[in-house]
Amino acid sequence: MLTLTEVEALARRAHEGRTDKAGRPYAEHLAAVAHGVRARGGSPAQIAAAWLHDAIEDDALTPDWLAAAALPADTKAIVLALTKRQGEPPAAYAERILATPGARLVKESDLAHNADPARLAVLDAPTRARLTQKYATMRTLLGLDP
Repeated sequence: MLTLTEVEALARRAHEGRTDKAGRPYAEHLAAVAHGVRARGGSPAQIAAAWLHDAIEDDALTPDWLAAAALPADTKAIVLALTKRQGEPPAAYAERILATPGARLVKESDLAHNADPARLAVLDAPTRARLTQKYATMRTLLGLDP
């Protein structure tokens, strides 16, 4: 099995050169989500999933890579649950997360970092408003406190 250190290094390499909406290195977001999962009492499998949560969605890694990776089955299931599908309604996405053990905690950490006021403050007003509403809607669908 890959260690958390190996998963982190792999995720950083896979997202190398990518930036978030604010122009920051994408690995900063992955590190923040992994840290948030750890701080919320997440398991090593959940922390590994936090490092990889956007890898397939962002085409940084492939579903075939994930299937063959030396990772626990629950890490793989969480990554797949958190991978948005094109045209998928938010409610269906939330249902899949809720149906996958451990996925809700990882998504909670992801949403917390995405909705960080300091991160949102650097975006233009329309983008900030759209994302704030999107994150609030997902928190509601997942039964997370506002």
